[in-house]
Amino acid sequence: MKDSFKKQKLGKTITTVFFVLLSIFYVFPVLMVLVNSFKVNTFVKTDTFGIPSGESFAEFDNFIKGMTFGGYPFASSVVYSIIITIFGTFLILLFTSMAAWYISRVDSTLCRVVYYACVFSMVVPFQMVMFTLSKTADTLKLNTPWTIPVIYLGFGAGLAVFMFVGFVKSIPLEIEEAAAIDGCSPIRTYFSVVLPMMKPTLVSVAILEIMWIWNDYLLPYLVLDRTEYRTIPIHIQYLKGSYGTVDLGATMALILLSIIPVIIFYLTCQKHIIKGVAAGAVKG
Repeated sequence: MKDSFKKQKLGKTITTVFFVLLSIFYVFPVLMVLVNSFKVNTFVKTDTFGIPSGESFAEFDNFIKGMTFGGYPFASSVVYSIIITIFGTFLILLFTSMAAWYISRVDSTLCRVVYYACVFSMVVPFQMVMFTLSKTADTLKLNTPWTIPVIYLGFGAGLAVFMFVGFVKSIPLEIEEAAAIDGCSPIRTYFSVVLPMMKPTLVSVAILEIMWIWNDYLLPYLVLDRTEYRTIPIHIQYLKGSYGTVDLGATMALILLSIIPVIIFYLTCQKHIIKGVAAGAVKG
């Protein structure tokens, strides 16, 4: 018994140490961004891992420089990123959850084809469609912060439908039948009965989509008119000067500002991620 207890204790200790080291491995880059955002640009290159002090301490100069670089206001980039993220996530959650509910409840060849098309879309590289995307977006007038969420709906539908279908299959059909007996139309059944029950997966999908859209650089860069609309990742990219020079201090400062909202949002809602993924895997 003692030997078995010692082995269990040793196993738990090794597991704890392993995950602590793994956590440090993931947190370390974020700490480096924080540290270097307060350094003078020269010391970011020569003393990357050092703590800013004395002549290497830039105070808030990097933040001011990054926000005003090139004459484009950083506040506008923040607003455009918020607009695109909110509307893109809203469209994905609304339309994919409705589609997943219909696919799960209607047993037809068309529904199965649509479902497997959504699943297949998750493995299609973005690079396969990026060359024609810009021209298509211009033709359809999808090149503004208010219309680009439609494109995000197309690219984000695959994962969202996959997760929602798995969860909807775990919802007892008798609940919807009872709502129909009480006189609920299909639309009212969805919004009053099904949608509230999908909350764990809704939150989980929302977190994943928000983190993706907020940090996305390539799609807005290809679609938006960069002289008028810049998201935060595009604004950071424009910190590059002539001959490839980069103000690393200002870049680190803006990267820090861009990841703080995501970190806060993720830490607030992280418990819903595993719950939502587990719920969606019940009857995938």
